[in-house]
Amino acid sequence: MKNGSPILRLAAVLFALLSTPLAAAELIMLEQPGCVWCARFNAEIAPAYAKTEEGRRAPLRRVDITGEWPADLEGIPSERFTPTFILVEDGREIGRMRGYPGDEFFWYLLGDLIGKTESQ
Repeated sequence: MKNGSPILRLAAVLFALLSTPLAAAELIMLEQPGCVWCARFNAEIAPAYAKTEEGRRAPLRRVDITGEWPADLEGIPSERFTPTFILVEDGREIGRMRGYPGDEFFWYLLGDLIGKTESQ
């Protein structure tokens, strides 16, 4: 069997899919129009977030606080301050970050939050 055979490639893809943990958590970003710190997050973090280990473990979900609060987040308190990041796992809040502290502190604080999840 050649190294690049379709069966080996399929096996490699299946192995990668099965060895990647499924996201049991999600990172809720509370935002609103005109939020300067939300724009800074969007410029510094958002483009790469989904490609990171953190992004795979806790995909980003945006919620505009000027709209209706999503029904599936009914047990999670809203905020007036944006951005606020709420890590939710299995429908319950694990923790939150109020504000955007810059790219280095964001990753550090997010790592702490993810470390508190059951899927850690």
